[in-house]
This record gives sequence, C-alpha cells and structure tokens, in this order.
Amino acid sequence: MTTRLTAEPENRAPATTRAPQRAPRRLPQAWALGSLLIALSVFFSLASPYFLTVSNLLNVVDSIAVTGIIAAPVTMLMISSRFDLSVGSSLAFATATFAVIARDTGQAAGALAAAGGVALLVGLLNAFFVTVIRVNSLVTTLGMMAIFGGLAQVAADGQSVPAAAFSELAATRLPGDIPLSVVILLGVMVLCHVLLSSTVFGRDLYAVGANEAAARLNGIRVGRVTLVAYLLVGLGVLVGTVLFLSQVRGYEPGGGSGLELAVLTAVVLGGTSLQGGRGTILGTLFGLLIVGVMSNGLVLTNVGSFWQGVAQGALLILAVAFDQSRRLTRRPSSR
Repeated sequence: MTTRLTAEPENRAPATTRAPQRAPRRLPQAWALGSLLIALSVFFSLASPYFLTVSNLLNVVDSIAVTGIIAAPVTMLMISSRFDLSVGSSLAFATATFAVIARDTGQAAGALAAAGGVALLVGLLNAFFVTVIRVNSLVTTLGMMAIFGGLAQVAADGQSVPAAAFSELAATRLPGDIPLSVVILLGVMVLCHVLLSSTVFGRDLYAVGANEAAARLNGIRVGRVTLVAYLLVGLGVLVGTVLFLSQVRGYEPGGGSGLELAVLTAVVLGGTSLQGGRGTILGTLFGLLIVGVMSNGLVLTNVGSFWQGVAQGALLILAVAFDQSRRLTRRPSSR
C-alpha cells in the first residue's frame, strides 16, 4: 500500500504543458562530483599525512552531520523552488530555548518539547508567509533569519547557557568506532530519499518545482505541499538541534551562524536547481562530503579560518554558476 502524503482530487484536469518529470539520473553529474571529491582527497592526503586516516575521515563525516541532517529536507524544499535561509537562526533559537528552559526548570523533556515547538513554528511561519501572504520565500526566510537570530540572543540574554542533557550522544561510538551522529545522518538521508522517490508527496514536489501552474491544473495542492516541506525542514532543525547541543553542550552566542550558507552550498553543489524541479538526496550527500573534505583539509594544512570562509563562498558561487549555465544550455528552443 502506498502512503499518500498529499490529498489528490479524483478528477484531475489534463495538463496543458509538458508534464514535469521526476529527477533524472544524471550520471555525468555524479561522476563530476565524485571526481571532484577524489581530487580534493588526493590533494589533501598529499598535503597532510593526517588526512587519509580512518579517524580523520570519520571526523569529517561527524563534522557535517548537523549540516547534512538539515540539508536533506532543504533539498526537498528547494526542489519545489522554495528557499529557507532561516535554518541557522532557527537552530540557534531552538538551542537557546532548550538551554534556558532546562537551566531554569531542570526538565529536559519539557525543554526539548519547547525547542521542537520553536523549530516547527519557524517552518509554519515561513509556509504561511510564502503560501498565504505570497511573500517571496527568499525574502521571507531572510527576514526570519534576522528575527529568530535576534530572539535567540534575547532568550539567552546574550550569554552562554550550558546544557549537558545530550552530551553522551556526541561521545557515543558504534562498533568500528563509528560516531552515532554518522548513523543518524545516514538515517535522515535515507528517509528523505524514500519520501522524495517513492511517495506522491515527492512526485508533487518535483511537479511544483518544474511548473507550478501546471501542477495546480493537475490538482496538486501547492500550498499543502509547501507547508509539509517547510515543516520537514523544521523537523530537520529539531534533530540537528539535539545533535548540536550534544556537541557544544549548550547555547553559545553565534551558534548556528553560517549554517544556512553551508546547507545551501551542499544542496546546490549536489545538483539541486535554484529554479526547482531537479535534485536528489544522493547529490546533496556528495555536496556535503565535498564541503566537509575541503573544510577539514584546510584546517589540517593550517589555512586560516577567514580563508576557509572565502573558499566556501567561492564554492557556492561556482556551483550556482554551473547550475545557471546548465539550465541555459538545456533550455528548449522555441518553435
């Protein structure tokens, strides 16, 4: 039995434009991403004797776990041609909420529920302004980024707030010395892949991103699809918040800063189109690994943190430029 995540009317109007396709399997793109990942790995293994070790490679994946947990649902959102630049501030506010409530009440369960409510609230507000008020998703989430980034500072009074409720999570190792965070990351990736490739909701995401007008004519409830996509991002932020808390053991001013850039870089680098209608979770995983390897390699080769930001920004621009050039070359000629 196939679970339907969006309701469809029984009688759909015939499509008046080309039917949107599911994400095609782009073998050349996968090869390009794999080649870039291998090239970076070879370069950094030659530049540092510490790079190509099992412990360091596990550290690379562990370091991108929070980013990847959020990037997976963001991929689904961007396939529908929507954006979310508020994930870093949302994580910061959820972290501050948990830390402050846990400190003041001593109730970790209640604090976690409040943090979850905050993460879902951000997703709900984003969906409301995008679908009901019809504010551009880029502008909406940029405003939410400023709002909730400020609220995180207000909630914690601009101070660090310790919270060790999940400290054992970051230290947990499975057989083979594999961090538990790696397993959580892969689990989220697999779940999002299944939702994207094997459910009506996933097909609707591709349809909305490829041609929203045609999707409406086909009976797809675009507002509902958008709402579910933003709420899934909120769930990703909640899981990422728990893992983030286990790593930093509380709230730190500036926590989550730059997360939206890392997420966007991984998603776009992985082949998800900024125009929507195209993208895969596997591609995002490749993009994550490239970002993680580059960041780790720059640290091992003693490159300053400022230059690491320059490298990440340049990588994002190159990924967007490649996406734009590919879209222009694939644009069908008019008759």
